[in-house]
Amino acid sequence: MRFLLLNGNGIDIRVNNAKMCVKDGRFSTTEEPQEYVFSPKRMDIDSIIIYAQNGNLTLDAIRWLIKHNVQISILNWDGKLLTTMLPPESTNVKTRFSQYHAFEDEKARVKIAKNFIEAKFDKTQVVLEHLKQRYPEIDYDFTEDLEKLKKTKTIKEIMGVEGGVAYKYWNEFSQAIPEKYDHESRIDSGRRPNGAGDMVNTMLNYGYALLEAEALRAINAVGLDPHVGFLHEMNTSKNSLAYDLQEPFRFLVDLAVLNLIERDCMEKKDFIRTESYSLRLRPTGAKKLTEEINLWLNKRVNYKGNMTMWSYVMFLKTRELAQYLVGKRQETDFVEPQYETKRQDTNDIRQKILSISYSDWKKLGFSKGTLHYMKKNAKADTPFTLNAHNKERLDKWEKLVAND
Repeated sequence: MRFLLLNGNGIDIRVNNAKMCVKDGRFSTTEEPQEYVFSPKRMDIDSIIIYAQNGNLTLDAIRWLIKHNVQISILNWDGKLLTTMLPPESTNVKTRFSQYHAFEDEKARVKIAKNFIEAKFDKTQVVLEHLKQRYPEIDYDFTEDLEKLKKTKTIKEIMGVEGGVAYKYWNEFSQAIPEKYDHESRIDSGRRPNGAGDMVNTMLNYGYALLEAEALRAINAVGLDPHVGFLHEMNTSKNSLAYDLQEPFRFLVDLAVLNLIERDCMEKKDFIRTESYSLRLRPTGAKKLTEEINLWLNKRVNYKGNMTMWSYVMFLKTRELAQYLVGKRQETDFVEPQYETKRQDTNDIRQKILSISYSDWKKLGFSKGTLHYMKKNAKADTPFTLNAHNKERLDKWEKLVAND
């Protein structure tokens, strides 16, 4: 999965001598825009994201990109998906008829909707478990909510349970955000998403727009109707099924945003305040966030014996849903695959590193320089990883101390 983000002013996409010529927008009057040239049949970009105020996209360029199976997504100024141009869709009419029948069957619809929410609850806990390893104040218990979900019989009841979990989740999520981000919970007293008035919600909205575009790609590939969801109600110009399919994968965007925050990558100059007092990403901020989300979508997970990218897992899950609707599968499940939440920069590991003396480390036959680097990481408030050798050394030292 590779994204190409085009933003700034004056982007230009056209075909010249059968080659795709792309010029990124200009960020400032002193900076030269990036240019790209792609030869026929050698396009290594899966999706072009346009987040710009002005520019040119020729009809020849649209034809070229669609024929090369490249999705074009245009984002609005607030980072939300405005429209997307997709490669040719699957024309399996039977699949769509089965989708419509399932939507009209209240019992079948509720069953599918529960599957989406069960997966959302599972991945919600993934994010909070990830945070709790660094922030002990994070506290949550969804046991009661899961029991309520099992008893629900209507979409309205399911959404009521989902709202309660979302309220708890965003309140705990907020505790991990530094004060300088001036973050407000994503859920207000009415339990509805607020507008993007702060940096964190601006990043989340942008990330969810990219995720929606990926969901639309998967829906298009298997021949489902993006406007007919099971959890989300149909609404004019809304991609209800794409919203459904986002639920099990939103955690990837949440973790991407958290990672940027923990690494202190985002700056105030990456955002701009509009006349309506909302925030939007500047080109620099959009680039950082796009690259980070692309990284998380490309992370691999063990699914059915294969190490599969999360972006492809979304396609596989969408295909499984289509197979379930036409009767080729007995069940549909969005909880699997599981995400490994164990991180190497927990408070416990930081304290172990800081407790090791240089003399003890040297007695084990290891370099002081390595320990110095490890201690420097442990003192900082940013994420870090340990390679396998250093993890083994840390475990060895811990066992020696325990035996003394």
